[in-house]
Amino acid sequence: MSATAKAKKTNASEPAGKGFSKETYMFWYESMLLMRKFEEKAGQLYGMQKIKGFCHLYIGQEACAAGAVSALKKGDKWITAYRDHAHPLALGTSPNAVMAELYGKETGCSKGKGGSMHIFDKSVDFIGGHGIVGGQIPLGAGIAFAEKYNKTDNLCICYMGDGAVRQGAFHEALNLAMLWKLPVIFVIENNGYAMGTSVQRTSNVHELYTLAESYDMPSEPVDAMSVEAVHLAVAKAAERARKGDGPTLLEFRTYRYKGHSMSDPQKYRTKDEVEEYKQRDPVEVVKRTILETKIASEKEIEAIEQKVAAQVEESVKFAEESNFPDPAEALTDIYYEANYPFIVD
Repeated sequence: MSATAKAKKTNASEPAGKGFSKETYMFWYESMLLMRKFEEKAGQLYGMQKIKGFCHLYIGQEACAAGAVSALKKGDKWITAYRDHAHPLALGTSPNAVMAELYGKETGCSKGKGGSMHIFDKSVDFIGGHGIVGGQIPLGAGIAFAEKYNKTDNLCICYMGDGAVRQGAFHEALNLAMLWKLPVIFVIENNGYAMGTSVQRTSNVHELYTLAESYDMPSEPVDAMSVEAVHLAVAKAAERARKGDGPTLLEFRTYRYKGHSMSDPQKYRTKDEVEEYKQRDPVEVVKRTILETKIASEKEIEAIEQKVAAQVEESVKFAEESNFPDPAEALTDIYYEANYPFIVD
């Protein structure tokens, strides 16, 4: 879904919300609402012990994914960390396949082997869900290198949390990406807390986008509670990447309403802080914009809400009725055999 297909051409300096089509706003609302309702249901099912293991919800951060999808195009590659249910949903992965994966069922998009932290869907160019903190960052640079090597005009958008920038791999990846002018957009989803520790307590640098200055890489902060701002920033970075000018680092300033994971008691922040951010809830803001500017009617909004509710309920039914993988499947998909022509026996 390209920027030109979903929105009138805009300039990053224009006020957020200007110049976007009805189609774009309706996509944003349906996409973010699906993420929200899916994650709320996942949290409920986790409490019922239907979903086990680790589970990291995206509630509050939906604009980070939806705004980027509308700004990029088919063929661009996506990679993220373990808070990874929402990105494939925004890209078009079936909620059935994601929910089945959370259940560990064979019909899941990772055949029930990945669970919450390792969602993959090649059909929508989603290269995972990665459980190792910061492990996906050099992979994102490598994917971008492959696109450049193969002379495509595709790019890779690589998401990470604010805690991941403490990893050495982050700095190594930024250095090489800038050195080789790789078509990659690095995105820090800065929700304020690395697990339960605030950015202010973990770094002398609080403006995380400035970390790119060490490598002469363009960077900027983005109000990621605004889906419009996300779209504009990603579209600008994508244009730079496709021109061959190399990477960009974007600091998405967002917020998660739930804990780091389902086991997080959230004692490190106040209820007032959470409620303050909820006043700018990205899902509700887009809905309000649609209705106040008469982009669409209440009836059209209700139709989307009913559609999303049905999709989420169907995903649960699908997961419940699916089978667990055969135990023998544990021995498959471990190694990939390839013939390298330059290897001589």
